[in-house]
Amino acid sequence: MPRRHMHVTGAAEAPLRSALRELRTELEAPQDFPPEVLAEAEQAAKSPRLPGEDATDIPFFTLDPPTSTDLDQAMHLSRRTGGGYRVRYAIADVAAFVTPGGTLDTEAHARVMTLYFPDEKVPLHPPLLSEGAASLLPDQTCPALLWTIDLDEDGRRVATDVRRALVRSRAKLAYEGVQRAIDEGTAEEPVALLKDIGQLRERLEVERGGISLNVPEQEIVEHGDSYVLEYRAPRPADGWNAQISLLTGMAAADLMTAYGTGILRTLPAAPDGAVGRLRHSAKALHIDWPHHTPYAELVRSLDPTSPRHAAFLQECTTLLRGAGYTAFENGEVPDPHVHSAVAAPYTHATAPLRRLVDRYTGEICLAATANEPPPDWVRAALRDLPKEMAGGAQRANTVERECVDIVEAALLRGRVGEVFDAYVVEVRDPDADPAVGTVHLEDLAVIARIEGDGTRLPLGERLRVRLTQADPGTAKVRFAPA
Repeated sequence: MPRRHMHVTGAAEAPLRSALRELRTELEAPQDFPPEVLAEAEQAAKSPRLPGEDATDIPFFTLDPPTSTDLDQAMHLSRRTGGGYRVRYAIADVAAFVTPGGTLDTEAHARVMTLYFPDEKVPLHPPLLSEGAASLLPDQTCPALLWTIDLDEDGRRVATDVRRALVRSRAKLAYEGVQRAIDEGTAEEPVALLKDIGQLRERLEVERGGISLNVPEQEIVEHGDSYVLEYRAPRPADGWNAQISLLTGMAAADLMTAYGTGILRTLPAAPDGAVGRLRHSAKALHIDWPHHTPYAELVRSLDPTSPRHAAFLQECTTLLRGAGYTAFENGEVPDPHVHSAVAAPYTHATAPLRRLVDRYTGEICLAATANEPPPDWVRAALRDLPKEMAGGAQRANTVERECVDIVEAALLRGRVGEVFDAYVVEVRDPDADPAVGTVHLEDLAVIARIEGDGTRLPLGERLRVRLTQADPGTAKVRFAPA
């Protein structure tokens, strides 16, 4: 999933939309599915492999942006007799539709994950499945992996179970409506408990040293011949919902490590240089960061509705660099095997419609729960999955990086020659001539390359810079000292 959530509006022939279309061609992003893949998807949609257990009596609901139709997860929350909570989390069962080694499976391995552009997405699976038969749409009976996770009164996990079952979502809810109902006290208990459980899990996250980035969505809005950047700050309900997914990913990781076979999502601790660069960005955005204040504590103090804080949260995603996947078998659990941002073992298990690896982690967790060997097709693919996912992530990161460049060029289009106040947040080689670095504009959420042209670039200090190029169709944003 993207670290920067960008959305663009405007006519299809506008320069920004045209540049994004050209980028998809340049990056050779997969577009239409081959006819044989669509034919297999159509057949699978008509006759998926159905589980024997029926859980359609549980009134699940989904929580997603209002326009989403690729619904991976549905939940039902309740109180346990004697205290504590029960989280039922249904995950779309993609394996019920995809035959290992078939054309649909081969295409998914080639695509690896859904690619997100500001104006559209390039899906992992044909929409006939990902937005249709396999999606947990309301009032549609679907095969799913049904997680049942019991929590105590403090929100700590005390029991985990996962099995295949038929489920039926009753309602497709959106964040705004859920937040309003919870705030007004009108939400029914399965929805109202999202706040109770989410806040308990957030407290446990602080306790174990983890951190969640509430990164705002960026919307690029066309205004005449120019564009403006607007932020949509995440609501508390976004974070509570994310905690349910994190809870499941941690439960899946624990199942696999105890089982001795699996694939983990890992992230090393951020190097000192990365945190130092963030301090320069904080200074550029006038965010007070005392040296005795840990990074995690600072992030929790930020207000994502503030444009300056929103811009800084976007920069915090740079600390997620270095994340990867580690597969293991025969009890040889890697060391270390912790995701530093989660501050616990963790894996991706809740988005199989949009990410290849989640289909495999689901199968391993089912095998672990039943104390059976994993399917042969899972074991055969396990060792190659980290490399495949790394390639997919590299492509997704390239898409994200290039999209940011194009969007920033669109924002500054027509302003070449203007002078801006900025801070130097990176200098790649102080002794090079010309010196090359990165500046963060003081009044705009724009970070771009600067070439010193014989001028020293003062790291961490303010610098007046002149925009030398910006065109979403032909050139990235570039600055020079003014």
